[in-house]
Amino acid sequence: MRHLFGYKQRYQLIEILKNERFDLVIIGGGITGAGVALQAAASGLRTALIDMQDFSEGTSSRSTKLVHGGIRYLKQFDVEVVSDTVRERAIIQKIAPHIPRAAPMLLPVYDEPETTFTMFSLKVAMDLYDQLAGISNNRYRNSLLTKEEVLEREPHLQSENLLGAGAYLDYQNNDSRLVIENIKQAVEDGAVAVSRVKASQILHDELGRVNGVLAKDELTKEEFTIQADFVMNAAGPWVDEVRKLDHAISHTPQMRPTKGVHLVVDKEKLNVTHATYFDTDKQDGRMIFVIPRESKTYFGTTDTDYHGDLKQPKITQEDVNYLLEIINNRYPKANITLGDIEASWAGIRPLIANNKDSVYNGGQKKNLSDDSFTKIVKTVEKFLENHASREEVEKVIHEAEIIGENTAINPSAISRGSDLTVEEGGLLTLAGGKLTDYRLMAKGAMEKITELFAQKGKVVELIDSSKYPVSGGKLDPEMVEEEIKKLIDIGVSEGFEKDEAKFIVELYGSNAIVIFSDRRRKPFPRLSMSESLSLRYALEKEMVLTPVDYFMRRTNYLLFMSDRLNVIKHPVVDAMAEYFEWDSSTKEKHLTELDKQIAETELAYLK
Repeated sequence: MRHLFGYKQRYQLIEILKNERFDLVIIGGGITGAGVALQAAASGLRTALIDMQDFSEGTSSRSTKLVHGGIRYLKQFDVEVVSDTVRERAIIQKIAPHIPRAAPMLLPVYDEPETTFTMFSLKVAMDLYDQLAGISNNRYRNSLLTKEEVLEREPHLQSENLLGAGAYLDYQNNDSRLVIENIKQAVEDGAVAVSRVKASQILHDELGRVNGVLAKDELTKEEFTIQADFVMNAAGPWVDEVRKLDHAISHTPQMRPTKGVHLVVDKEKLNVTHATYFDTDKQDGRMIFVIPRESKTYFGTTDTDYHGDLKQPKITQEDVNYLLEIINNRYPKANITLGDIEASWAGIRPLIANNKDSVYNGGQKKNLSDDSFTKIVKTVEKFLENHASREEVEKVIHEAEIIGENTAINPSAISRGSDLTVEEGGLLTLAGGKLTDYRLMAKGAMEKITELFAQKGKVVELIDSSKYPVSGGKLDPEMVEEEIKKLIDIGVSEGFEKDEAKFIVELYGSNAIVIFSDRRRKPFPRLSMSESLSLRYALEKEMVLTPVDYFMRRTNYLLFMSDRLNVIKHPVVDAMAEYFEWDSSTKEKHLTELDKQIAETELAYLK
């Protein structure tokens, strides 16, 4: 049974949550929970998904906004991690072809202490990276650039001590759109998904087995029970908090949250042509991204232990100073100050505290002996020429001698690995991981759920999630640019300006056809046709409940389109007030909430 997915159906959806029994209830509507919901619903399980906030409001709208291939892992020849990462990235390109976009990345190399790569080791890493990623297109194949070639492409980059750079393929991502498209597809396949419903207790039957959730509607404050055969905790940074709701298990903390900060400036202030990734020159083991987007440039990220409010992580003056010092050093003429920052975001990474198998952003400082490094390079060269197998590469890496290992663990050294635990009593906890691996994590979780259902005598046939597109992803993944162009042309033929059609297609993929077909509906006052239809679609089909939901997580107005946001802010709030039938005090409350979010995003409290 397919359910509608808007505010006006929310009451009916809550009634279904109260009155039906589910095969699976998922707590957490970030990318992990969304991925599980899609696979569960598509596999025929009666699935419910709840989140105490808006979908993706936590970590999953606060990433670096890349489907990152993880080339950095190849510093230690961590082939398995990169192989898994680039394979999953390729799958995301196929199941959500309208979301990832090719973003060739520049990696400058400087003659500085403790650099991540030398020019030689970078070339070896990039060749291996291309091989693992299956990159055969000359347009995207890696290359080494001389110092002069680097400065020709990026004239504002620091020239002192610059040796050259590598150019390789990475992908931009719209993280919150990836979440909502997964959830929408789950809903199309019969799932019941409701935001702003908070789990308050994990329930058990008389035998002590988990059999549901006591939940609270955060809008009406009503408490109710959701019955289910299985309950999955996919709450990201809140995993430990949800585990505390289950009185049958021990509550030893599993998570070690760290905070990542990103800052946005106008492109005129920091004009970069290519996404760029470089060492901080602070000998802290970190690297920083600088990425052009829309008419802006953003940069980050920090990676520091975090012990504050998980809902509202604050960007501190120390965070800003750290990033600005690095950026102004790498781009000496930029002279960016706090006053230049137009937008920002801070995200909490749900790192698993005791999983130290591989690095994320910095990592444990380990060095290969010269002999081991030479052996690895020679074996990798043979592999790239198809004269050695992957097993031979893995063997020589496994046998490599590590010298100077520093056993102290810093926040950048905790693995981005994931963990699936069946707690005592049956609560399923899916923790950790990174955005690029979300489908793989969900697949592993579904395989375990299939086993558990089999023990109950129920057969569950899993879909092949590597070939199952998300909502909006019904495009030929081998012809994405051509498909996007066709959709834009359809929009133009329906009377939209080309820029308007492009805006809709890039945001909604194949669902753009649904929006174009609504063009005869009366637009909201003071909004263009594309802005009006985009808003209406979000209200009716994407569970938008507040202006912040729309401006921050269904579109990018708050982060990358602040100029237009200032123009349409009041018309959008007026339109939502009309649609939701808000009284004047409710409308004022939402406008105040939006203004507060804008001020926080602009770092007004620091300025």
